[in-house]
Amino acid sequence: MQQNTEIISFLADSSFFYSIGIGMDGNYTYVSANYDRNFDFLNESLLGKNFSITLHPDDIAICEEVGGKCFAEPGRLFPATLRKHDGKGGFVVTQWEMKAYFDEDGQPGGIFCIGYNITEYMDTKSRLADANSELSNKETRLQEIGFIQSHLVRKPLANIIGLVNIINTMDVSKNIKNLNDMLLESSVELDGVIKSISNKTSSD
Repeated sequence: MQQNTEIISFLADSSFFYSIGIGMDGNYTYVSANYDRNFDFLNESLLGKNFSITLHPDDIAICEEVGGKCFAEPGRLFPATLRKHDGKGGFVVTQWEMKAYFDEDGQPGGIFCIGYNITEYMDTKSRLADANSELSNKETRLQEIGFIQSHLVRKPLANIIGLVNIINTMDVSKNIKNLNDMLLESSVELDGVIKSISNKTSSD
């Protein structure tokens, strides 16, 4: 019993976790100081107020669904991710574990909940997903560029080199031959550049 009292006291004093109790009427029967500190924006305790006052309206249904599971399977903890008003017109994301509690007669008494703020984690997760998506898109574009360079660009370039080689076998003036040699040199150099870029943009 002493151990249970110490655990309750620990949660009540925690500056990291939130702990709350919600009665069968949907009102708070217990709120830790940290919960009040973060979600009471009227400078008065949330104790006795309806649980929905702190929630995003769309998340009320989540609480009702998870609450039903808690009473259907007493003794089990059930998770819920909920958005809470931040007092600035926005919301923070919180993660909870909920468990039903019962009175001395074994009748449903309410739900006990332990939670914490995961907004930073969710923001980081979202940014990471966006970054991965951007990298994937860039990789796809690089592969497309590599394909264009290795197949669509090099084909006409190979034709040019072939024509230059044909001209080299012909009886042409010295000026045309000089121009043809420079054209061949530039074509071969360009072909090398395209090969190099294609190798870098091709997938492993």
